[in-house]
Amino acid sequence: MNALNLTLLHALSPGSSPSPTLLFVARLLALWGAWACAAAIGWAAWQRRADTLYLLAVAAGAALASVLSHAIAARLDIPRPFVAGWVPAYIAHGSSPSLPSTHATVMFFVAVALLMRAGLRRTGIIALALACMVGWARIYVGVHTPLDIAAGLALGTVMAAVLGLLWRRPRRPTAGTGPVYGGTP
Repeated sequence: MNALNLTLLHALSPGSSPSPTLLFVARLLALWGAWACAAAIGWAAWQRRADTLYLLAVAAGAALASVLSHAIAARLDIPRPFVAGWVPAYIAHGSSPSLPSTHATVMFFVAVALLMRAGLRRTGIIALALACMVGWARIYVGVHTPLDIAAGLALGTVMAAVLGLLWRRPRRPTAGTGPVYGGTP
């Protein structure tokens, strides 16, 4: 593990004497933040019926992001910080590989995908804030390093960009019309 990653891990983790209040907030975010993000998508789908098809594509993309993140992590087989003994774990968690963070991959994918649609940008800002807070929390409770979160951010962003490109690609025109695009940004 590189020195900068370990330095940042120790700077962001509480060590052996965490603040009870900060630990409570971090645990709450680490365990339930992804559900808050899912609720934001549900709210957006309810409020923005015109974007329902796009939101279904985002949900499918989130599932794909999760599978891809797990596959990459299994291939790289980088241990979690508490497994390696660098910091204590403050939530119960398995010893599965940690790079990239699946929480970060999925949440940043969703946030960036929402930010790319004009009508969903407010929800995207909320999802981005949640993704950042959950990323911090998962470092704080000892289940990820900053590099794990950064890798999830990068993978999620790339996957959202691919969704954006696929969504905008021309579809087969109907008789007598020009190209039909996947929708407005």
